[in-house]
Amino acid sequence: MKGEPMETASHEETWVERFAAIDRITHAILFTTFLGLSLTGLPLLFADAPWARTMALLMGGYGVTGTLHRVFGFAMLFCFAFHVGRVVFRLYRKRGPTMLWGPDSLVPQPRDLFQMYDHFMYFLGRGPRPQFDRYTYWEKFDYWAVFWGMGIIGTSGLVLAFPEFVSRFLPGDVFTIALLVHGEEALLAMVFIFTIHFFNGNLRPEKFPMDTVMFTGRIPLHELRDERPAEYERLVREGRLEHAFVPPPQRRLDLFGRFVGAIAISLGLVMVALTLIALLA
Repeated sequence: MKGEPMETASHEETWVERFAAIDRITHAILFTTFLGLSLTGLPLLFADAPWARTMALLMGGYGVTGTLHRVFGFAMLFCFAFHVGRVVFRLYRKRGPTMLWGPDSLVPQPRDLFQMYDHFMYFLGRGPRPQFDRYTYWEKFDYWAVFWGMGIIGTSGLVLAFPEFVSRFLPGDVFTIALLVHGEEALLAMVFIFTIHFFNGNLRPEKFPMDTVMFTGRIPLHELRDERPAEYERLVREGRLEHAFVPPPQRRLDLFGRFVGAIAISLGLVMVALTLIALLA
């Protein structure tokens, strides 16, 4: 193909930037606060379970656990507000629909439905693998699931965090509703993230045992070409591929990502198991 980059003669692999530093920092804050909220929220939700009392005691008791839960919650809401503000700012600067539509957008589009159908047919051996671009349909689902959950969990959490203020304007029944919605939606989010999201991001065969792209921000050129051929061809066609080349990730950063990721996956699976134990007991 004309304009396609030549493979380097050295043994060093060519790497391409996928996520900028600001995206990785935002994800790191979201990742940390979500893990913290899960660890502190689970013993509060299943307070009568024996393992819940042990978890709470390890964190200093139920009072400390509740305080930590609020701290993590406010930190996550700050991260969410920053992300929304950044999106609005970028929309204002671009003054156009390019952020909301097109191959670089996280907004679901008609082609995502067709690619999801084609992907299922591929799983059944009845068609080729879809030619994915920068974001796949399941990555967009992950993004909007978090966006949706942030609104529901965050709003109900604020109601529970400031009962005296809220009671000036709303009846007492709203706290019962907020407690139910907050717990059930948070539980759903936790189980989804620690199973489906972790599997798609790290545990599926192409990525196992760990994908460190959200720590390093970069992927090998062959991975871009194999997993996202539509994006690869588009960057080549537009002459932008070479501009995305970056040095290989630092080994210590890659090892750090693998270490943190392994801890998160282990803790997540343990919490899912504890949840099932509490629900089935």
